Amino acid sequence: MHLKNRLSIACGWVAPRFPGSFGATLFLLLVCAFAPTARGRSAPLALCPDNPHYLLFRGKPVFLLGSTEHYGAVLNRDFNDHRYLDALQHDGMNVTRLFSGAYVEPAGAFHIDKNTLAPVAGRLLCPWARAGEAGYANGGGKFDLSRWDQAYFARLRDFVSEAGKRGIVVEVVLFCPYYDERQWTLSPLNSGNNVNGIGTVPRTQANTLTNGNLLAVQDAMVRKIADELKDADNIYYEICNEPYFGGVTLEWQYHILATLRAAEKNLPHRHLAAQNIGNGSQKIQKPNPGVSIFNFHYATPPDAVAVNYGLGRVIADDETGFKGTGDAAYRKEAWEFMLAGGGIFDHLDYSFAVGHEDGSFKFPPTQPGGGGPELRRQFKILASFLAGFDFIHMTPDAAIVRSPLPKGVSAHFLADKGRAYAGYIHGAGCKQVELAIAPGAYKVEWIDVKSGKVREKQEVDFGERHETLTVPAYTQEIALRIVADKPSP
Repeated sequence: MHLKNRLSIACGWVAPRFPGSFGATLFLLLVCAFAPTARGRSAPLALCPDNPHYLLFRGKPVFLLGSTEHYGAVLNRDFNDHRYLDALQHDGMNVTRLFSGAYVEPAGAFHIDKNTLAPVAGRLLCPWARAGEAGYANGGGKFDLSRWDQAYFARLRDFVSEAGKRGIVVEVVLFCPYYDERQWTLSPLNSGNNVNGIGTVPRTQANTLTNGNLLAVQDAMVRKIADELKDADNIYYEICNEPYFGGVTLEWQYHILATLRAAEKNLPHRHLAAQNIGNGSQKIQKPNPGVSIFNFHYATPPDAVAVNYGLGRVIADDETGFKGTGDAAYRKEAWEFMLAGGGIFDHLDYSFAVGHEDGSFKFPPTQPGGGGPELRRQFKILASFLAGFDFIHMTPDAAIVRSPLPKGVSAHFLADKGRAYAGYIHGAGCKQVELAIAPGAYKVEWIDVKSGKVREKQEVDFGERHETLTVPAYTQEIALRIVADKPSP
């Protein structure tokens, strides 16, 4: 057996497929569990070597599935971040997303009630220290871009550390475009909000290489955050949220990425970097070799996975919304994206707010998205479903379904050919489905995605020809697990 395979088995990366000596396996298990990495630190989140469409976290392959507050957990002083992380852990979520503080929002932006990215007057915490001069647009002193706020970095480190204790990965978003003048008016990088006279450019020029002396401040912030989080094994960085708005240039994004890489050059580890590509779907033509995770928003249907799967990197849907406040649309988006081969799904959950850090806020129907305990419970069902497979040996397979589906019905499948198949059917009226899978005897379970209960079990012998399965009665969606009695070697 190849050493990598034996290490994978011992560390719990993959289900064992080969015989081996108990003594050797135990030895390797102990090596993985106790051998120190450089300077005694855990190796950070990485691409899974056996399947780089997924991640490797603390010696085990993972997909990330989350339901995240609106990114203000650290910058909003009034937000009880520990209580929030407890809620995520309780609900089985393993990723969250946060903004650095270079960008904040005014109350009422995007029709969000109790927006965590909109601290009340005087309660913004960001990388830069307050100066003695009053005049920040949302209360309190202006910022001094030449001095760091140690309280901010203490809170940032604590948040990442506490997330790590709960097995939660943190996506650290460095920058965000200024969608309109209201956000730029509140940014510490706007010259009206700092005592340094920096940031006199228009908002659409702020995240470009022609932003004057603002670029040096941005670079310094990246270096400082990289140094503060150098020991964290549970983070990855996103260069810029939604850079396709607000004048953000690709050259500036790659400059920020280069700054991050240079900052980590002499550190024990480098952390993965993510690039936000677009809303919906877009084919990536010239991927930057320094990017390991490609982020999309509102990625339904999950075409972004299919058209970019050949890149061999993680494809993520790390923001949802604008489909009402009900659960169904976001549950569907999660199931379809992950069953299409996505490696990260992170729902934007508006039930988290100051005073409701347990995710209990009853948001109004005007909210631009959904969330809440019930939806998180349903996401946990999806997570348990995927974790029940040796998912790193699975790939999306659109050719499994051979029969025409009824109008309005879609199906997505992951396949470990000859061993296991995971499927999700959405849309009413599908009574039979013709599947082409490797010959053999299989056990089939049909699963209610809202309750997690097995609706029906079948035993099917698949021959060389396609086999037709009878779909049990369902309302709008159903999942199926197909596992071989005697898996192929």
